[in-house]
Amino acid sequence: MARRFGVGSFFFCETKNRLQRLVPMIARVPPTHSVFRAIALISLAMMLGACSRGSDEGETVERQAVPAKSSERPAIESLPGVELDALPAGTREIYLRTVHDLLSPCNEPISLARCVSDGSSCRLCPAAARYLARMAAKGFGEDELRALYLNRYGEETKVELPVEGAPIKGALMAPVTIVEFSDFQCPSCRHAAPLLDQAVRALDGKVRLVFKNFPLSHHPFSEKAARAALAAERQGKFWEYHDLIFENQHRLDDLAFEAFARQLKLDLDRFKADFESSEIRERVSRDRSDGIAAGVGGTPAVFVNGREYLGSLDDLIRYLEEELDA
Repeated sequence: MARRFGVGSFFFCETKNRLQRLVPMIARVPPTHSVFRAIALISLAMMLGACSRGSDEGETVERQAVPAKSSERPAIESLPGVELDALPAGTREIYLRTVHDLLSPCNEPISLARCVSDGSSCRLCPAAARYLARMAAKGFGEDELRALYLNRYGEETKVELPVEGAPIKGALMAPVTIVEFSDFQCPSCRHAAPLLDQAVRALDGKVRLVFKNFPLSHHPFSEKAARAALAAERQGKFWEYHDLIFENQHRLDDLAFEAFARQLKLDLDRFKADFESSEIRERVSRDRSDGIAAGVGGTPAVFVNGREYLGSLDDLIRYLEEELDA
């Protein structure tokens, strides 16, 4: 059934694809500007939502109807496998309106709610519905839920990250890959290290952690620390050296890197040669370039299966479990 939209709405809908192309740029705003990024994503979600509900009194053209947000109770009030009983009534209504309006993450011409309710073959639908229910329980509003969904399941928010040759912790063929861009002098990276390690251990065999260097220019020893860790990797001691650097982050100087090598009983001559080698320098530079290409502007930047993880690392294991369920 066709629906009539005013000229203004028609123009807006025709530019919807252009707006959607803004998503990856917004999602890649560095973590240091997370508040701005969240506001921008929410604003974009609101503008995209307006396409489905806006009209004016001017000249009209025929357009195919799209799901419109409504204050009425949606037809689907429960979803198989999604626990909603604990949600307050108002939160439940917000959640149901959202999943009723959002399209399936598998590009099917049905809503997320219908995808779950009808038992569609799209395996992402139940996982996406449960994820949004969890976010709704945390107090996120309707437009925020849309923005979170867009970041995790939108076509434009996934990036390809080269991992060949990078240090890896966990099963090499694990179905879930975490890529961390880190700076050895970054306090937040020091805090992130044990949480990432905990996630790999908790989901043993199912998750792998890939480490990529992203030294920041205002940290005087971060680039040297990156080269030293890669030099230690040449002797099979990357993660041990990685841990030593973070444990002694406040005491880094030019003498510390050789001292760590002695502590790990590395071949010092080989370590010094690798530390100064052009190959190691190029690896650090290449890691940083990969990060910039992915939109990284600060550290730590964490990606899960090619999508930037924007939540607290304290919730990472739950997020990874959702990836494994999908």
